[in-house]
Amino acid sequence: MFDLFSWSHILILLVVALVVVGPKELPRMMHMAGKWAGKARAMANEFRKSFDEMARQTELDELRKEIEDLKKNNPVSDMMGAMNDATSTVNNAVADVTDGAGQAAAEVSAPVEASIEPRSGEIEVTDHAAAPASPEPAPLPGHAP
Repeated sequence: MFDLFSWSHILILLVVALVVVGPKELPRMMHMAGKWAGKARAMANEFRKSFDEMARQTELDELRKEIEDLKKNNPVSDMMGAMNDATSTVNNAVADVTDGAGQAAAEVSAPVEASIEPRSGEIEVTDHAAAPASPEPAPLPGHAP
């Protein structure tokens, strides 16, 4: 706090003030000096607070400007818009293809009667549950199971 004065300097000033002002007025003079120092500190703190507030306000203004710039020139929203457009185009194309395929399937789906007879040695299987199990291979001669 007292960077300009050492303790010996302060002691010399107090002795000179005691001699010049006198012991009767010294406490009142010290009280006034304390008030002036308090006012000076309060003014310095107020100046520092206003300076900090201005710096903070400047930073906030810069951040607001950056946010507005990002909102205006946001590449992610541009990509999202392009993806949404592409998705809707693909969905429309798929819907068109499925509608066309459904109509084509309705035209082609006439009953087809096939009379395919099994070849010799084949068993006709119509029901998978009733199909006979495959025969087990015969053991090789000389090998016991």
